Amino acid sequence: MKNFALIGAAGYIAPRHLKAIKETGNNLLCALDPHDNVGILDQFFPKADFFTEFERFDRHVDKLRRNPPSVDFVSICSPNYLHDAHIRWALRSGADAVCEKPLVLNPWNIDTLEQFERETGKRIWNILQLRLHDAITSREFNFTHRPKVKLTYITPRGSWYHHSWKGDESKSGGIATNIGIHFFDLLISLFGTPEQSKVLLYQSDKAQGELILKNADVEWFLSIDETDLPCKLREKGQRTFRQLTINDEQLDFSDGFTDLHTKSYAEILAGRGFGIGAARAAIELAHNIRLKPH
Repeated sequence: MKNFALIGAAGYIAPRHLKAIKETGNNLLCALDPHDNVGILDQFFPKADFFTEFERFDRHVDKLRRNPPSVDFVSICSPNYLHDAHIRWALRSGADAVCEKPLVLNPWNIDTLEQFERETGKRIWNILQLRLHDAITSREFNFTHRPKVKLTYITPRGSWYHHSWKGDESKSGGIATNIGIHFFDLLISLFGTPEQSKVLLYQSDKAQGELILKNADVEWFLSIDETDLPCKLREKGQRTFRQLTINDEQLDFSDGFTDLHTKSYAEILAGRGFGIGAARAAIELAHNIRLKPH
C-alpha cells in the first residue's frame, strides 16, 4: 500500500483522484485546499489530515518524511497555473507527483521539470486518461489511406466559469488547454506529431481549427457555449457532446469516463503510467494555438 497526499481537495476533479486512490488499495494521509468545502473526504478517507494553509501542510508532510509513514505520491488537483510549482514541491518532498491535466501551461516548463526528475530521482506522472478509454483500447487503428478526422467537444459551462481562474487565460491556458488538451493528446498519440496547425476561430468560449498530423488530417471544434449543443441533445437535457469521427466511423466517448482515473492510477502504480515526456507534444500544440488566435 502506498501513501498519498493531495493538493486541491475542494476542486472539481479531486473526487476522481480520491476514488482512484481508494479503489487501487492505497491510503490518503493528508490533503490541502485553501477552501474548506471538503466533505468529500469523509466518503473516501475520513481519517486524512486536512489543511487550508500550505505552510502547515508543508510542515506536516516534512514531519511524515522524517518520521514515517512518509508520503510516496502527491496528487495534484490544483488550478492549472499552480501545477508547475506543486510538482516541484512534491519532488523536493521526496514523493512522485501525479498531476491532473494540463501538466504545465508552457512547453519550456517541461525542460525544468525533467531536470527536477534527474536531480531528485522521483517521477512525474500525467493523467492522460483518454488513451485508456475503451473506445481506443478495444480496437486497432490501421488505415490504407490517410484518414480524415473530425473532433467536436462541447461541454457547456455557466457564467461562473468566466469569473473563476478557469476564465483567466493566464491561469487556465484558455479553452484549447483547459478543455481540449486531453483530446489533442489523444489525437497525437494515435496519429503522430503536429506538422501544421491553423486556427480558424478563437474566443474565450469556443475555438476551431485544422491540424495536419504526421498520419492524419484533423478538423477540431471546442466549445463551452450551450447554444453549440445539437438541438436534439438540448431537448433531452444532455449537457455534453463528445464526437470523434475517423473517416466515416464515429468513436463513442459518451460513456466510460468514470473509471479512467482509477485505470490511470493502476498503471502509474505498476510503473507503466504516462511520464512527463508523453505530455510535451499536446502542451506545445495547445500553447501554439493560444499564441496565434484569429
